Amino acid sequence: MVSNMISAEGRKRLQERYDFLWETERPRMVKNMADAAAEGDRSENAEYIYSKKRLREIDRELRHLGDRLKVVKVVYPPLNPSTVSFGCWVSYEDEEGEERCYQLVGPDEFDVTAGKISVDSPVGKALLGRKVDDEITIKRPAGDLTVTIVAISSSRPG
Repeated sequence: MVSNMISAEGRKRLQERYDFLWETERPRMVKNMADAAAEGDRSENAEYIYSKKRLREIDRELRHLGDRLKVVKVVYPPLNPSTVSFGCWVSYEDEEGEERCYQLVGPDEFDVTAGKISVDSPVGKALLGRKVDDEITIKRPAGDLTVTIVAISSSRPG
């Protein structure tokens, strides 16, 4: 099951992507396809074939984004969280003393390299509702990981 929660920033990025595809990328591909079709034989026209394929990809992404934009709900993190909830930044320490910090976001905006993990992920689910000093076990394909929550914040630490 996919969560319908999203941050205001995430909702804005989804809308911007939709608008870009609809207003810029799709019209450009339609024009490319029409120009290529005007050159004659479509069966061996690489530009026509590419533009047609790209147009299908754009339309598929537009349908997906449109469907998501209809159902997502903007959720704001609490100002002074005492438990881990959507939008919070959570720092935890593993068994080797290595500390990690992540923000819990919706499935449409996760980006592990930016420190954003989905509330629907195994790690996100394990952290939700927990408090500072809670020790939890995160079930992962690579094996279980026991961590201790060291900080919860509404903004990125540091």
